[in-house]
Amino acid sequence: MSATLPNPSAKAAAAAAAGVSWSDRRWWVVGLLSLGMVIAYLDRVNLTSAMPDISKTFSLDKEQQGMAFSAFFWTYTLFQIPSGMLVDRVGVRWPYFFGFLLWSVSSALTPMMTGLWALVAMRLLIGVGESVVTPSSMRYISMHFAERQRGLAVGLYMTGTKIGPAIGLPISAYLVKDYGWQIMFVSVGIASLVWLIPWMTLVKGSDIAALPRSQRTESAAQKAAKVTTGQILRSPVMWGTIVGTYCYMYFVYYCMTWMPLYFKEKHGMSITSMGWYAGVSFGGMAAVAALAGWAADRMIAAGRDPVNVRKGFTIAGFVMASTQTISVFTDSQQVMIFFTVFSLCGLGLATANYWALTQTLIPGGSIALVVGIQNTAANLAGIVAPWLTGWLIQRTGAFDAPIKAIGFWLVLGVFCYLFLVRRQYAPKPAAA
Repeated sequence: MSATLPNPSAKAAAAAAAGVSWSDRRWWVVGLLSLGMVIAYLDRVNLTSAMPDISKTFSLDKEQQGMAFSAFFWTYTLFQIPSGMLVDRVGVRWPYFFGFLLWSVSSALTPMMTGLWALVAMRLLIGVGESVVTPSSMRYISMHFAERQRGLAVGLYMTGTKIGPAIGLPISAYLVKDYGWQIMFVSVGIASLVWLIPWMTLVKGSDIAALPRSQRTESAAQKAAKVTTGQILRSPVMWGTIVGTYCYMYFVYYCMTWMPLYFKEKHGMSITSMGWYAGVSFGGMAAVAALAGWAADRMIAAGRDPVNVRKGFTIAGFVMASTQTISVFTDSQQVMIFFTVFSLCGLGLATANYWALTQTLIPGGSIALVVGIQNTAANLAGIVAPWLTGWLIQRTGAFDAPIKAIGFWLVLGVFCYLFLVRRQYAPKPAAA
């Protein structure tokens, strides 16, 4: 066999002869994308486990801690749309490689920082590196999976956003406890680089060249039905999605940054216990996200309307997540833990479906650009939630006000999906 296959058809034939289908290759890449997201989120949440020690070392108050938590999202948010445009232009392979390399090395160098502003600077670099992750991943899925498979593919990919905190919080907590926060950052950053080996092995060339013929035809049809950036930005669907995404992620980023500290400071849990309970909450959310994506796909394959199905799952997830506010009205540790787990698991109903819904309603849009816009909204919440929570705690001396704010945002998100994210408001392709 020649070392270089001449064209995609020959590649497909060789793969078939080897008993490996391109469908299998796509799902392997989805698994790798999910693992990449696990690592990305581990590098986001490890600061939470280290913060009790770092705050003592650098003498940080609650507002300064909130600033350190949010710094990652300043550059991560700023670079979403530029990263989306870059990925649309050159494909997913090399932007993801260099982004992954930058954030992993930056994480490993964090122990060299000597104060608040040096720590903030390093988190800014990590944010730049991770800005390519979601545009690259969602572009790959959108171009390689049809509507009837996309919910499961997105659901499996998005489980990484929940498994990352689920395993990252307890792992980093144990490393901090047993070896110190400096060793935790170095070991996580260096070990993560192993991921680059299967990435460069499985993902080669441009996105279109790697697709089987049926998928190339579908992608060409999507490209022909072009929706301009102006149409996208004028659409109530896009603005409803922007606000709804912000509301979803406000809750998630509160849970990633302050929820473990809430366990510790309000209920007296140890650093390892707070990491464990936070991990269980995100683990349940990951399982529900994958199952909800699969269930929505089955309903759509059976003939149900894709928009109604994905909206229904999304709204149900927001409503269940709002039960987190019940914890404000109890001092019972058991009740608090139940609603923390229940609310995050419930939000998993929305996870795959609110991302897939955007591609359903804006199929002719520039894939990574639309994802970049949506993810910009997601990570504005990453800037606001950690800082605002810290500010509210500093001013009120309690977690009640931040938790009530979560309820407000989730209710607003429900209204956005009910009244703005509707088929009749979707931008129409120019070809139509």
